[in-house]
Amino acid sequence: MEPYKLLFVCLGNICRSPAAENIMNHSLARENLQNQIVCDSAGTSSYHVGSPPDVRMAAAARERGMTFTGSARQFKKSDFEDFDLILAMDRDNYRNILFLDTEDKYSHKVKMMCDFCRDRNDKEVPDPYYGGPEGFNKVIDLLLDASSGLLEYAIAQIEESKL
Repeated sequence: MEPYKLLFVCLGNICRSPAAENIMNHSLARENLQNQIVCDSAGTSSYHVGSPPDVRMAAAARERGMTFTGSARQFKKSDFEDFDLILAMDRDNYRNILFLDTEDKYSHKVKMMCDFCRDRNDKEVPDPYYGGPEGFNKVIDLLLDASSGLLEYAIAQIEESKL
């Protein structure tokens, strides 16, 4: 059976989306689900293509015992076919993703990351790029919450596909 594929998307693919990808991968490893669910991340812009995760985000993650890896890439139309679920970090990126879906074939695959939060009421994952360390910690807290709900959702989708 093919793994369930998640794509996390923000603007530059160096802060929020690689954080979401790495946090989810950390959860998948802890639950021994890395063969059933795979993750990637992308940006709607090409600003940072090839760059690693932002050093400030990586430092905030290290303080919590996580290592962030990856290399920024830009979202492409083929991602609609390649992924089961595409998770936008904010409304602007949500709209930018859907703008590329000119035939409206894939809108059912595109969701907001915060839709999966269990404990927080945030509607968007804020961009911490121009702020201080507290912004990176807030993003990690928010993504930890959303990832928990997302993992539960993905497992349910896998189980449903087996029926």
